[in-house]
Amino acid sequence: MTAQSDSKLFQSYDLGEMRLANRIVMAPLTRNRATPGTDAPNDLTVEYYRQRASAGLIVTEASQISRQGQGYLQTPGIYSAEQIEGWRRVTDAIHAADGKVFIQLWHVGRVSHVSLQPGGGAPVAPSAIRANTRTYIAGGFAETSEPRALETSEIAGVVADYARAAENAVAAGFDGVEIHAANGYLLDQFQKDGSNHRTDAYGGSIENRCRLTLEVADAIAKILPPGRIGIRLSPVSPANDVSDSHPQAVFDYLVRQLDARSLAYIHVIEGATQGARDIAPFDYAALRKAFRGAYMANNSYDRSLAIETVETGAADLVAFGRPFIANPDLVERLRRDAPLNPPDAKTFFGGGAEGYTDYPSLVA
Repeated sequence: MTAQSDSKLFQSYDLGEMRLANRIVMAPLTRNRATPGTDAPNDLTVEYYRQRASAGLIVTEASQISRQGQGYLQTPGIYSAEQIEGWRRVTDAIHAADGKVFIQLWHVGRVSHVSLQPGGGAPVAPSAIRANTRTYIAGGFAETSEPRALETSEIAGVVADYARAAENAVAAGFDGVEIHAANGYLLDQFQKDGSNHRTDAYGGSIENRCRLTLEVADAIAKILPPGRIGIRLSPVSPANDVSDSHPQAVFDYLVRQLDARSLAYIHVIEGATQGARDIAPFDYAALRKAFRGAYMANNSYDRSLAIETVETGAADLVAFGRPFIANPDLVERLRRDAPLNPPDAKTFFGGGAEGYTDYPSLVA
């Protein structure tokens, strides 16, 4: 082991009332292996997460709050009895291994396809602007469909779907929930002026564009204590064709509002999702300073950067994504500074056990 094996990264951390075994978080990773027909977690899902339960916290793959919220084939939901039961088996397995787990609540908005929508309808969005991106449907990747703008009268129903999903998460045994407000999905589409051209109470000013995200946080806080609610943000990531003309002002405001609600953590993608960390100027330290809860850093962190970031206090927690795909025992590998298994990109999305539950762990 290196001298850095005693770093704070590998020490316990109190997140709200929960003690995490370490400060390494398994980030949400879409894998498209939910049960066809029900979009419920299955035996493979249980084994996949059980293998990775040594993470201080697991944040599950994004899980749609409704049929309308789905944007990719065979992603799991958290709105039906079958899905709740499937997730209960996952949380039981993680807890049996002394792990902690939050579910990421997801509405994709315009990042969808008519083949995935109820009745073959158009995906919904803040404004009728198609995302220049692709999604995953039967037959492979396809261009997203033209969306329709949500009517103002429909927005309360979306908020209610988030609240219902949080109730279902409690029933499924989760330790908490993470609100997905990043990567160009519905809440992020509302937050950013490149995708939100509304003129009602949910468009125009920064306060209006952040309104839906804060209404969702408030609705979920009626179900769960704020210390069991986190939120994911991506201030400058161009993922799924979103942009904003003044991202610092938007996210400085939003994080101050989230701080006032005493959420457990903000999970911040620094730079471009799965891309360059320096894609655009942004002061992440300002978010860290404005938020009294935990700051979870994400994007292209390796062992040395994660250790440095936690040791200097720039972040409390560090989320790792793709390294957890190929390394179920990532925490131990990082602790020992052991080599990492390389991931097989051909098996990231869809399929069975190959590239999902068959990566080897270190020999004890």
